[in-house]
Formats: sequence, C-alpha cells, structure tokens
Amino acid sequence: MSENIFDNIPKPADKEFFERLLLKNGLKIERIVSFGHATPELEWYDQKKDEWVILLKGEAVISFLNGDDVRLKAGDYINIAAHKKHKVSWTKPDEESIWLAVHY
Repeated sequence: MSENIFDNIPKPADKEFFERLLLKNGLKIERIVSFGHATPELEWYDQKKDEWVILLKGEAVISFLNGDDVRLKAGDYINIAAHKKHKVSWTKPDEESIWLAVHY
C-alpha cells in the first residue's frame, strides 16, 4: 500500500506539524508542515544526528548560528551536520511549506 506525501495536509495551526513517517535502525524520516512558522528567536536546534532536509512545497529560510542564511524554494535540499546550530527563521505565510527531513 502506498501513501502520498501531499495527502492529509493539516490546516494552519499555532505550531508546526511534525509527522514521523519511518523510524528504523537509527534512521528517522519525518514530514513537517509549516504555515508561516519560525523557530523562536532565541532558540537553536542542536541535534545529535545529521539531518538531510528537502523543501517539497513553499519557501523557507534556514539560519545558522554563524550568521549564514540559506533560502530554500520547492525542490531545494540541504544537509545539516550534527550539532550545527540552526533554526527556521522564515516560512511563507500564505501557503504551507512541506518539508521531508531525514535524520541519520
């Protein structure tokens, strides 16, 4: 049985939507849906594992603690090394941004 990454997109809410699609042998794949969401200003992700993420729909900006910003549009992807502090500083407010994140 197959599923579609664009099915059952939740309605806009106060928080981003995280859905774990797969967890096996230390590998986690999740779908994230943002509607103008951003990481709180003083918070930074500091993950124990590497993360490969692709933006499937929408637009977003990922900011790194060193001051670099990466603007993403649909189809763009980035690999973020473990413990490289980062956050989502902007997502398009008038449509959903759909991410696929692979933590390995």
